[in-house]
Amino acid sequence: MTSPAEYILTLSCPDRPGVVAAVSGLLAGHGCNIIESQQFGDRVGQRFFMRVQFSAPLGEDELNAAFAALAPDFAMEFTVRDVARRPRVMIMVSKFGHCLNDLLYRVRSGTLGIEIVAVVSNHPDLRPLTQSYGIDYHHLPVTPETKPKQEAEVMALVEHYQVDLVVLARYMQVLSEELCEKLAGRAINIHHSFLPSFKGAKPYHQAHNRGVKLIGATAHYVTADLDEGPIIEQEVVRVNHSHSPEDLVAMGRDVECLTLARAVKWHAEQRVLLDGHKTIVFPR
Repeated sequence: MTSPAEYILTLSCPDRPGVVAAVSGLLAGHGCNIIESQQFGDRVGQRFFMRVQFSAPLGEDELNAAFAALAPDFAMEFTVRDVARRPRVMIMVSKFGHCLNDLLYRVRSGTLGIEIVAVVSNHPDLRPLTQSYGIDYHHLPVTPETKPKQEAEVMALVEHYQVDLVVLARYMQVLSEELCEKLAGRAINIHHSFLPSFKGAKPYHQAHNRGVKLIGATAHYVTADLDEGPIIEQEVVRVNHSHSPEDLVAMGRDVECLTLARAVKWHAEQRVLLDGHKTIVFPR
């Protein structure tokens, strides 16, 4: 006997009584079985968020039609996705390969539910690493003069590979406002995040010179406001006077890998819901 397919429903709507009852009633009425359910009511924004994973004896189109009929009653925005469909991911990277290497390994080891379909870089350095995993590598150099053309090529690849998510894994170029808008809600960036923050060249050396006690990283959705998109995940690690700048660099790279992997995993599992300039995250 074939097991019923599993789906993930995510939704947001104005917070009001009856939303949970209506959703669970619809699922029960169609013979669905709830496996996992999480919800949050934002008292400040007066908005309700919900994620439900369930098995169902019917298809994705039928489920979408059922929720489309319910949605107007609650001014509801929703998505339904088959769990078996892994998001198609394109990674963008420059010369630092630690985050790329980490994501490639996690996918191969089966701990990250995505399919990496291509890697794009403004440098050729990481081609051997990428191709050792059997993944297409596209070297797209960029200068201020060629930026519009290069970004058009990036979008052409997004469409060619039917990309669901773009991951900036230490891609050291600022995306244009136009490209940020095209990738809104489906592009994740990782950057170092210090307390206090240090910008410019050699941030870990700056942090060492200031004697910081915490270093960390932030993964967020990409917006036209540089490094200020909705935050998905942050992580920190304690350091002290005995750590050299090189130690901080190594520890920082580990934190960047972990933070980015979590953000990508949660996005892939539809555990991240956008709420204006912030996110609602439903981790396990």
